[in-house]
Amino acid sequence: MIITTCLLLLTGSRQAMAQDVVEADSLPSLTADSISLVVDTTMIHKELVDKWSTWRPDPKRALWLALVIPGGGQIYNRKYWKLPIVYGGFIGCIYAMNWNNTMYKDYSQAYLDLMDNDPGTQSYNQFLHLGTTITPSNENRYKDIFKKRKDKYRRWRDLSFFVMVGVYALSVIDAYVDAELSVFDISDDLSLRVEPTIINNHLSNHPFDASSVGLQCSLNF
Repeated sequence: MIITTCLLLLTGSRQAMAQDVVEADSLPSLTADSISLVVDTTMIHKELVDKWSTWRPDPKRALWLALVIPGGGQIYNRKYWKLPIVYGGFIGCIYAMNWNNTMYKDYSQAYLDLMDNDPGTQSYNQFLHLGTTITPSNENRYKDIFKKRKDKYRRWRDLSFFVMVGVYALSVIDAYVDAELSVFDISDDLSLRVEPTIINNHLSNHPFDASSVGLQCSLNF
């Protein structure tokens, strides 16, 4: 019984030692795989950063995207900070156009009601001050007022539309110019050199009379 117990203990100890050896042998491979994964991730990140820093937009593609989708050129050029300006301009113009159009319709209807002399159509009363009424003595003055306001809101409505077209055109131009300037040389190699020179004026055959001394400027950029 004692011998059997000792054999079992020895067998268990050998199995435990063998398992420890296997785990110890597997540790270096796992560590190498982890290091390889970290290196690969670092290289991928570096490649993405390099591509982002060296990426240059195509001006034609930026132009077409800006024409098809308002603000699409700015998104393609990765100038996301310009989007609130572009879309803010569009939203402001749409709001102004809608509000002026509503006021134009209201004043047009009020002017028509004032001109038809029908007591049942008096929508113009909503524009009068409290206690004010239109009488034959002041009717012509109010007709002129309503007509001028109607025409004013119509002009402002049309102007809002043209301003919105202008915002759209500016967004297209900005996308194209921004893409073109992305390849423009903005290095520090900018210098101005001024030096004396001899200028030939071809006024005489004599070398001293045909030449004059001046300054020559050269600009490097």
